[in-house]
Amino acid sequence: MQLSNIRLEVMQTVGQSMDELIKTYLKSVEENWQPTDMLPDATNPEFIDEVKEIQELCREMDYDLFTVLVGDTITEEALPTYESWLMSVQGVDQVNGNGWSKWVRAWTAEENRHGDLLNKYLYLSGRVNMREMEVSTQYLISDGFDIGTGMDPYKNFVYTSFQELATNVSHRRVASFSRKQGNKQLAKICNTIAKDEARHASAYMEFVRRIFDLDPSEMMLAFEAMMRNKIVMPAMFLRESGQQIGELWEHFSDAAQRSMVYTTQDYITILKSLIADWKIENIKGLNDKGERARDYVLNLPDRLERISQRIVVPKLDHKFKWIAT
Repeated sequence: MQLSNIRLEVMQTVGQSMDELIKTYLKSVEENWQPTDMLPDATNPEFIDEVKEIQELCREMDYDLFTVLVGDTITEEALPTYESWLMSVQGVDQVNGNGWSKWVRAWTAEENRHGDLLNKYLYLSGRVNMREMEVSTQYLISDGFDIGTGMDPYKNFVYTSFQELATNVSHRRVASFSRKQGNKQLAKICNTIAKDEARHASAYMEFVRRIFDLDPSEMMLAFEAMMRNKIVMPAMFLRESGQQIGELWEHFSDAAQRSMVYTTQDYITILKSLIADWKIENIKGLNDKGERARDYVLNLPDRLERISQRIVVPKLDHKFKWIAT
């Protein structure tokens, strides 16, 4: 049987449990939080005072930390467009609908709230050049993205598992640092988003876990392939007005490293957590290629640790057009 047919059969098997998986890892619309729940109510007489407090707290935030918050917002706003990619993954029936298409739509709907909430907060902050931020968002969506997965569901689920864990780290760190700087409201916002990301990561990790049970060698090869190519962030094509595609990414990454929101060490830690969660050392039924792929994956964290020791984060700050003051 061709590999594509095996993948389709595996996807159909896992998809039979999708109602159970959606109930476990997603929340109903009626019970879910909405952006308005965490923002000042414009109908409240105290609205102006609450906005002034937001602006005072945001003015006091560290420049790099605030920059990462804006970049994270742009990434979150672009995320719902990625539904078009996932709907084309093998085993997802966009036309007739199946469990997988139901998952993609419901997951996207939950993710959509993140960008809405952060965008409104930043608008109220008074510290953002909203037009410049909107230009970057439009560019990020129109420039598209290439996460190196093709239409392979196995590779896509490795990517989404890793990426959801990475966004959890980023939002959680912004929350922690914001709280230390006295901004409890922003800390609550980012922590709430981080919890969503953690729940979503658990779902994608469960998808991979079930695929390992059904098709261990090919799943291991997909894991190896994604780690050889390195997991790229959706924001790798970031740019500001007047820039070329991807020109801003390095500056944004440097800001994330300097602020300790997301670092090279976090990448390594996430890889280790996936290896542990999927019990890579104990996977049974691997063929020769699968065994070699496992060896590569298990040895990769130590190799990355050695490389990370030579990385120097530039101290020269880039002045982002997003930041108004």
